[in-house]
Amino acid sequence: MANLKETAMAYEPTEFKNIADIKSINIDVDIKEKTAKNKEGEDFTYSYFVDAEGEEVRVPKTVLAQLKGLFEEKPDMKTFKVKKHGEGLGTKYQTITLE
Repeated sequence: MANLKETAMAYEPTEFKNIADIKSINIDVDIKEKTAKNKEGEDFTYSYFVDAEGEEVRVPKTVLAQLKGLFEEKPDMKTFKVKKHGEGLGTKYQTITLE
Protein backbone atom coordinates (compact mmCIF):
# COMPACT_ATOMS: atom_id res chain seq x y z
CA MET A 1 0.00 0.00 0.00
CA ALA A 2 1.39 3.39 -0.97
CA ASN A 3 1.36 6.43 1.27
CA LEU A 4 -0.13 9.78 0.27
CA LYS A 5 3.15 11.23 -1.00
CA GLU A 6 3.88 8.18 -3.18
CA THR A 7 0.36 8.20 -4.56
CA ALA A 8 0.52 11.94 -5.30
CA MET A 9 3.91 11.64 -6.99
CA ALA A 10 2.68 8.75 -9.16
CA TYR A 11 -0.55 10.54 -10.10
CA GLU A 12 -0.99 11.40 -13.76
CA PRO A 13 -4.24 13.02 -14.79
CA THR A 14 -6.26 10.95 -17.22
CA GLU A 15 -6.81 12.86 -20.44
CA PHE A 16 -9.74 11.95 -22.64
CA LYS A 17 -10.99 13.14 -25.95
CA ASN A 18 -14.55 14.35 -25.38
CA ILE A 19 -17.28 12.27 -26.98
CA ALA A 20 -18.97 15.53 -28.06
CA ASP A 21 -15.95 16.22 -30.33
CA ILE A 22 -16.85 13.23 -32.53
CA LYS A 23 -19.20 14.20 -35.38
CA SER A 24 -20.69 10.72 -35.86
CA ILE A 25 -20.30 7.59 -33.76
CA ASN A 26 -21.13 4.15 -35.12
CA ILE A 27 -23.00 1.91 -32.69
CA ASP A 28 -20.72 -1.02 -33.59
CA VAL A 29 -17.61 0.63 -32.07
CA ASP A 30 -15.95 -1.66 -29.50
CA ILE A 31 -16.34 -0.46 -25.92
CA LYS A 32 -13.63 -1.17 -23.38
CA GLU A 33 -13.33 -0.54 -19.66
CA LYS A 34 -10.38 0.80 -17.73
CA THR A 35 -9.68 1.62 -14.11
CA ALA A 36 -7.83 4.83 -13.25
CA LYS A 37 -7.33 7.05 -10.23
CA ASN A 38 -9.17 10.31 -9.70
CA LYS A 39 -7.61 13.48 -8.29
CA GLU A 40 -8.09 12.16 -4.78
CA GLY A 41 -6.21 8.95 -5.65
CA GLU A 42 -9.35 6.80 -5.58
CA ASP A 43 -9.97 4.15 -8.23
CA PHE A 44 -12.81 4.60 -10.71
CA THR A 45 -13.83 2.58 -13.76
CA TYR A 46 -14.91 4.12 -17.03
CA SER A 47 -16.03 2.99 -20.47
CA TYR A 48 -14.25 4.21 -23.59
CA PHE A 49 -13.62 3.49 -27.25
CA VAL A 50 -10.62 4.16 -29.45
CA ASP A 51 -11.29 6.62 -32.30
CA ALA A 52 -9.82 6.60 -35.81
CA GLU A 53 -6.78 8.56 -34.58
CA GLY A 54 -6.08 5.96 -31.89
CA GLU A 55 -7.19 8.23 -29.03
CA GLU A 56 -9.35 7.09 -26.13
CA VAL A 57 -12.82 8.63 -26.02
CA ARG A 58 -14.62 8.25 -22.69
CA VAL A 59 -18.29 7.32 -22.82
CA PRO A 60 -20.09 8.89 -19.84
CA LYS A 61 -22.64 6.72 -18.05
CA THR A 62 -25.33 9.30 -18.82
CA VAL A 63 -24.68 8.80 -22.54
CA LEU A 64 -25.01 5.02 -22.12
CA ALA A 65 -28.34 5.52 -20.32
CA GLN A 66 -29.60 7.83 -23.06
CA LEU A 67 -28.51 5.38 -25.76
CA LYS A 68 -30.45 2.60 -24.04
CA GLY A 69 -33.61 4.71 -24.31
CA LEU A 70 -32.88 5.57 -27.94
CA PHE A 71 -32.35 1.90 -28.85
CA GLU A 72 -35.67 1.02 -27.23
CA GLU A 73 -37.41 3.57 -29.47
CA LYS A 74 -35.26 3.08 -32.58
CA PRO A 75 -33.62 -0.38 -32.48
CA ASP A 76 -32.24 0.00 -36.02
CA MET A 77 -30.24 3.16 -35.18
CA LYS A 78 -26.75 3.01 -36.74
CA THR A 79 -25.05 6.29 -35.78
CA PHE A 80 -25.42 9.04 -33.21
CA LYS A 81 -23.70 12.16 -31.93
CA VAL A 82 -23.44 13.79 -28.54
CA LYS A 83 -23.78 17.45 -27.61
CA LYS A 84 -22.11 18.72 -24.45
CA HIS A 85 -23.44 21.51 -22.25
CA GLY A 86 -21.50 22.88 -19.27
CA GLU A 87 -18.17 21.99 -17.66
CA GLY A 88 -16.84 19.87 -14.82
CA LEU A 89 -19.36 18.22 -12.51
CA GLY A 90 -22.14 20.28 -14.11
CA THR A 91 -21.59 18.80 -17.57
CA LYS A 92 -24.74 17.55 -19.30
CA TYR A 93 -24.81 15.42 -22.44
CA GLN A 94 -27.52 15.18 -25.09
CA THR A 95 -27.43 12.10 -27.32
CA ILE A 96 -28.94 12.50 -30.80
CA THR A 97 -29.69 9.85 -33.41
CA LEU A 98 -28.24 10.44 -36.88
CA GLU A 99 -29.17 7.36 -38.86
